[in-house]
Amino acid sequence: MVSELDMAAILCALVLGGQTEVSHPYSVGYDLHRIRVDCETATHVVEVGLDKRSSLDSLQQALFAASLTGKTPMIAIVDTDGREGPYEFRIRTAAEKVGVAYEVWHSDWLIRRQMTDWLRENRGTGPGS
Repeated sequence: MVSELDMAAILCALVLGGQTEVSHPYSVGYDLHRIRVDCETATHVVEVGLDKRSSLDSLQQALFAASLTGKTPMIAIVDTDGREGPYEFRIRTAAEKVGVAYEVWHSDWLIRRQMTDWLRENRGTGPGS
């Protein structure tokens, strides 16, 4: 099984064209804290999560990152079982309620995309191109 961090890197770099694990500081009182955005593009902060209970905080993380960066929040859930379960349903419903973009990407598709990326990079460089 590929980890959430691996899936976020594949989605961010190969599909969305963003940067992974971008750090942003914020202060509370006299203390300086940091958050890491799973994927940041020129226009969006994307919280990437697997279709597990641990992703229930995705909406809060996306909204907070958006408040720090001024970018549009988005949630990307990596589907590992081919169905919408209770956690995806809760996240999708809450995201729709507040108008945050919600996308689902199947883990198998992301892995295949990573495995064949070299073919896209080398397209048009062989004989007859």
